[in-house]
Amino acid sequence: MTTAGIMASLYAIWLLAGTLDFHFHRRTDIGHTSGLRESALHGVQLALIGTGVLAWLMLAPSRGLAAMLLALVALHAVVGYLDTASADGRRRISPAEQHVHSILDIAPWVFLLWIAVPADSTWSLQKQLAQAWHWWAILIPAALIVVIPWLYELRRCLAAAGARV
Repeated sequence: MTTAGIMASLYAIWLLAGTLDFHFHRRTDIGHTSGLRESALHGVQLALIGTGVLAWLMLAPSRGLAAMLLALVALHAVVGYLDTASADGRRRISPAEQHVHSILDIAPWVFLLWIAVPADSTWSLQKQLAQAWHWWAILIPAALIVVIPWLYELRRCLAAAGARV
């Protein structure tokens, strides 16, 4: 299998882990337990990673891009910690969910290395759009199996928060 094939497989596993994580949230009734705060932190994590994915699709591989992605991945890790801390004691985080979190935590670092190691030695950020099929192959699955489930989770949390007011 080629490196691109391996990375595509890892991307699919990452997305499936995200979907499974939202299943665990739904199963533990996130709207009535850790609620809106935790769901909002999930949105921040998605925005950070989404920004990185868009940058990768739009910019030439360089040290500058790698530095930008490093900042986004590091922020994602910090928000991931805050996410888990906000849920701790409010809802059960099963061993299975903890293992899913392991995938969600390590995947951004793996992709960062995959992009940074062969990157050009320049620090500039130069526009270099990926082929159209890359955009479709990366963004459509992410929207369908991660972003939409998060929006559903957020809606349920907002509804639960409204019911408590």
